[in-house]
Amino acid sequence: MNAFGPIRAPQSIRERKRKRLSAYQSIFRILFLSIFLAACLHRQSFAQSTAGTDILTVQFGARKIFFMLFLMIGPIKVLVPFLAITRNWPPAYRRRLATRAIFFSVAALAIAGLLGRSMLENFEISLPVLAMTAGIILFLVALRSILQPAVAPDQPPEIEQAPNLALAINPLAFPTIVTPYGIAAVIVFSTFAGSRQGEGLTVAVIVALILALDWVAMIFAPTILKWTGTALQVLAVVLGVTQAALGLQIIFRSITMIAL
Repeated sequence: MNAFGPIRAPQSIRERKRKRLSAYQSIFRILFLSIFLAACLHRQSFAQSTAGTDILTVQFGARKIFFMLFLMIGPIKVLVPFLAITRNWPPAYRRRLATRAIFFSVAALAIAGLLGRSMLENFEISLPVLAMTAGIILFLVALRSILQPAVAPDQPPEIEQAPNLALAINPLAFPTIVTPYGIAAVIVFSTFAGSRQGEGLTVAVIVALILALDWVAMIFAPTILKWTGTALQVLAVVLGVTQAALGLQIIFRSITMIAL
């Protein structure tokens, strides 16, 4: 206590450091949880023979899966809605909202991946048909991103809204981050991995990495949109065209395999 009142600066600095450390720990928890869930995904094997898997010519490499999922659950389409919701919020509430939304997204994708894969395995859907499903999803999502860009160069309209962490579930986690087509893609890719542990871990790590990028994008949303809004719009279109071509290629190869 001094002539000017109580001194609270050191406590405030410690509090900010504590919140920042908590946010970083959240990201590491997301990565660890994703790897753990990926290990669980491989306790059941896909109802296909090894010979049938070897015949399958449609391959989903790590790079392809990353770009496909980046357009579906990545940060490009999250920036504008997040900034519109939290424009007048204090930074601490923004971080808490972003962290909670990512946790809900991880849980939703993990549950959907496990349940969806189990159902597909029980129905014994063939790999070529599953590949065609993935191709159709990729093509339709890419077409949507081309016709309706997710990022606009202008600032989003301001929404007067008091800080409310319940918004982390809806509309931020669902359906902004975890889109229906994003869930469908995760189910298809996890089912494609089957009992191959390496590929399953690859899918899980890619999903965790994209969600971590979502978190970072939400934290720095005002700066990102201010300096790179137009560039992100162009990037979304480029990724959309590439993904549309990949989707059509997968569909064509799947039809060829089914006809054989």
